[in-house]
Amino acid sequence: MEKSPEHSTAEPVDVPRPTGWMYKSRSIGKWSTSWYASPRIQLGMVAFVCFLCPGMFNALSGLGGGGKADHTLADQMNIALYSTFAVVGFFAGTIVNRLGIRLSLSFGGIGYCLYSISLIVSEHKYVPGFNIFAGAFLGVCAGLLWAAQGTIMMSYPAEHQKGRYFAWFWAIFNVGACIGSLIPLGQNINVKTNANVTDGTYIAFIVLMFAGACLALLLCDANKIVRPDGSRVILMKQPSWKTEFVGLWETIRSEPWIVLLFPMFWSSNWFYTYQQNAINGSYFNTRTKSLNGFLYWFAQIVAAVIIGPLLDVERVRRSVRAKIALTTLFLLTVIIWGGGYAWQKKYTRADVDPKIHPEFKGWDWTTDGYVGPMFLYFFYGMYDAIWQGIVYWIMGALGNSGRKLANLAGFYKGLQSAGAAVMWSLDNNKLPFMNEYASNFGLLCGSILIAVPVVFFKIKDSVPIEEDLAGTDETLEDVLPPGAVESKRIGDEKI
Repeated sequence: MEKSPEHSTAEPVDVPRPTGWMYKSRSIGKWSTSWYASPRIQLGMVAFVCFLCPGMFNALSGLGGGGKADHTLADQMNIALYSTFAVVGFFAGTIVNRLGIRLSLSFGGIGYCLYSISLIVSEHKYVPGFNIFAGAFLGVCAGLLWAAQGTIMMSYPAEHQKGRYFAWFWAIFNVGACIGSLIPLGQNINVKTNANVTDGTYIAFIVLMFAGACLALLLCDANKIVRPDGSRVILMKQPSWKTEFVGLWETIRSEPWIVLLFPMFWSSNWFYTYQQNAINGSYFNTRTKSLNGFLYWFAQIVAAVIIGPLLDVERVRRSVRAKIALTTLFLLTVIIWGGGYAWQKKYTRADVDPKIHPEFKGWDWTTDGYVGPMFLYFFYGMYDAIWQGIVYWIMGALGNSGRKLANLAGFYKGLQSAGAAVMWSLDNNKLPFMNEYASNFGLLCGSILIAVPVVFFKIKDSVPIEEDLAGTDETLEDVLPPGAVESKRIGDEKI
């Protein structure tokens, strides 16, 4: 294969940086660490914020029904959550560009705390209004948090590191979900029925989520970030609400083919409802649901660590890697979800409904035949990480501008959440499990095929910096390291 023209993975040393404590490297023994305002440190901090907030939320949701035996309340809360998430998420990139990364992430973390608080309150008092409000409020908060996270993960690293940055983030983030799954597993280790989780489980989640909201306040905003080569993130110097809403429109107007990615965005959270409620929440007892949840999120770590570096292999040109990635994703969809059909045809929603069949007892990990669905659920977790990783990488390959990528992240989370809201609503209306399965298989395969023109013909081996600067008030001098502008101009003249 022809080698990619992207930059070398070797990081430059002794590149001049601004003065101040944020830009001083530290040494621990023989190891030299990055400076505080570096992409690596900031991504690590964001990963830990997500470890503590959405990571714990994922662990709670992974139990099915928000930890409750009856899924009705959680379905209604999630419909409210993803409905507001869809609206706010679509414009969240604009809001993040205006408010900044730090405040957006911290405000986002508060919503996760309130969501868990409402669940524990509902264990002791009937407060449906508070529960629905908590879900809707989390949708607003999560829209900002994930748009800010997507901006960091896609715009902070250099072009040759975007897959690795996804892997680092996704692995740390899902360690939170793994640990979160161990909390109910430990507290319900002897519960062999399908019961609600304990108050202690909810309290642990609340404390950890609040810690994540506080940690976000220690982050730097994007305008202070300096990469190892001395370059900076491309932003608007003085963003206003008007310029950001204009930028949102320009993102679509200048590159209308981006809408071909929207079906992939829509599909990217559609399968959670089916996996968490129709499989884990319905067919297994409390302690086994917790174990399955742990395995699901652990599988995401494994998959992220594999897929991230593969997406950055420099021996293969980026445009070729994009084609290989999308083709591989399609094949994995057919294989893994094909195995899912073999499992789903074994039972219906009525078969596992305790009101219709009170004699049904959820499967335990000691039940004969448990190994098959355990591995299926594990591979579903791997598939989720591979899908999210490839979609994020595709968006990151379309440019390096923080402003543009914030808008793309907003589109992604908005459409993703709209799809999730529809699916939670269908589940709340008792859509047959086989229909839920079929909708997943059809949407996932179809959305990949629709994205082919973008991935095969629009992803370049490298995006010129002048293209990234279009639509901003930044100049080459603002974003390139000292001396680099003159070198670039001399190089351009020789060409």
